[in-house]
Amino acid sequence: MNAPGRRSAAPIDLRSVQRWRKLFILVGLFALLAWTLMVKAEPRLEHAVEHLGLIAIMLCIIGRAWCSLYIGGRKKQEIVTSGPYSLCRNPLYVFSFIGAFGAGAMSGSLSVGLVFVLACWIVFRTVVGREERYLSETFGETYDAYRRRTPRFMPNPRLWRDEAELCIRPTFFVRTIQDGLFFLLAVPLFELLEAAQQFGWFGAVLQLP
Repeated sequence: MNAPGRRSAAPIDLRSVQRWRKLFILVGLFALLAWTLMVKAEPRLEHAVEHLGLIAIMLCIIGRAWCSLYIGGRKKQEIVTSGPYSLCRNPLYVFSFIGAFGAGAMSGSLSVGLVFVLACWIVFRTVVGREERYLSETFGETYDAYRRRTPRFMPNPRLWRDEAELCIRPTFFVRTIQDGLFFLLAVPLFELLEAAQQFGWFGAVLQLP
């Protein structure tokens, strides 16, 4: 729906914010990978954690695709408040947290998975603050009321509401699927790191569950 009470365009460049988000993610990813080179998973838990990580990654991909059916590139045109966006204000990021855990868990360590989630949360928390400022300045009371009644990250099932029908944008849906597939790169990446450790190219100095 088009929001009433819309204000003049905000001075915040949302595209710039999103570019910075991608840059922070890239830098953080390299830093995390450098850290995981020194970590060895607990052998008794390794395979179970890897399976859990793969499930989390698939949930992330499916969940992000589900969100894209509702948001459909309309973030800057209107406030979407139905479907997953009725449960929390940033469900795409919530599923990204799940994907970050899954990517880290492919190392075989729950601890690495949790560190990946923490790093992802730090990045997105900063970005979300800027996005919320943009939306508040652009849509005014419509967004502020939505923000007051809807949690930022923690979904509240009691708030669920849906639409009778949706207008789908296939290009955005496909792009979201492609972005989600990025998390699957953790599978071959951590296999390569494990093989490199076994070949003695570098040694782990820390064993974590």
